[in-house]
Amino acid sequence: MTALRNVGAGRALLIGVAASAAMTGLIWLLGGRLQGIELLPDQGASWYYWKLPHPTLWTRLSAWLGYAAHQLAFWWLIHYAQTRVRRYTNGLHPVNVAALAVNTGFVALHVLQTHLFYDGLAQDVSIYSSQGSVILLLVVVLLMENRRRGLFLGRPVPLGRAVVDLARRYHGYLFSWAAVYTFWYHPAEATSGHLIGFFYMFLLLLQGSLFLTRAHTNRWWTFTLEATVAVHGTLVAVMTSGPGGIWPMFLFGFLGVFVVTQMHGLGLPAAVRWVLAACYAGAVVLVYGLRGDLAGAAGEIVRIPVIEYLLVGVLALLIWLGLRVAAFFRTPAAASPEASTGAPSAARPGGPRGG
Repeated sequence: MTALRNVGAGRALLIGVAASAAMTGLIWLLGGRLQGIELLPDQGASWYYWKLPHPTLWTRLSAWLGYAAHQLAFWWLIHYAQTRVRRYTNGLHPVNVAALAVNTGFVALHVLQTHLFYDGLAQDVSIYSSQGSVILLLVVVLLMENRRRGLFLGRPVPLGRAVVDLARRYHGYLFSWAAVYTFWYHPAEATSGHLIGFFYMFLLLLQGSLFLTRAHTNRWWTFTLEATVAVHGTLVAVMTSGPGGIWPMFLFGFLGVFVVTQMHGLGLPAAVRWVLAACYAGAVVLVYGLRGDLAGAAGEIVRIPVIEYLLVGVLALLIWLGLRVAAFFRTPAAASPEASTGAPSAARPGGPRGG
């Protein structure tokens, strides 16, 4: 533990990425033990395949109690860091070491829980809740980074300082929920899609564990976390629908967000950004041309960016409304009975002196 506290945040990040790969490899190595579990036939896009046909009280409790303990422990560490530490450093705070240990321990617990009871949270909640949690995370990042890199071609949109500040102040709780919830949603299966998803979740848990360090705000690292969803979404789409499926919608949809927004926060020269945009357009023409569907390209590749940008607006509006409601019900600390009635006070200069 003491040795970890002396490790720089950048080195801890590299070690954490390697550890994430190792934990993903462990799930792969143990995956053969789960092949004998009988599952129900696939029933369509809204059906999550990897859940027991006949869950029990213990299979459910093992998943929900493990998730709840992991979530509450991580939230407490974030709260402790925000209220007790409150300063960035080039190394690791003791609370970072604790967060890394907590997340590693609960990852091991979930792997064990899968092999003993199998089911994750998917038995009781919709598949869209898991997907939606990650989408919400990406949308909040777009909102938080609006001032630094803009939303459209490097230009910020007027979201309101109070809205962005609130998102920045509390995003850790939301992001930890998205990662922890999605991790416990799935059993620790070793399919290609699961392994890619688990590795991505481990990277998000690593990022959350490095709060209040310089690594946490490194723009290339945070961009990597944003961009990884394009790799994950595309590969899973290829695995589920084949080479002729809808994988270009995910690839070029998420890359479209990169071209419109994300690359403008990396400090790249304008010429490089033009080249990247041209490469993107050329790849779209090539892929959809080979598929014989150039006419449908525009309608398909804009779906994900349009959804994300609309959700940024909706989320900003909801936060703004929440702030307004909170301000309306907040009682001013300095209010006095005289101020509320408008009556002058005899104790103040200028008030009536009698007679």
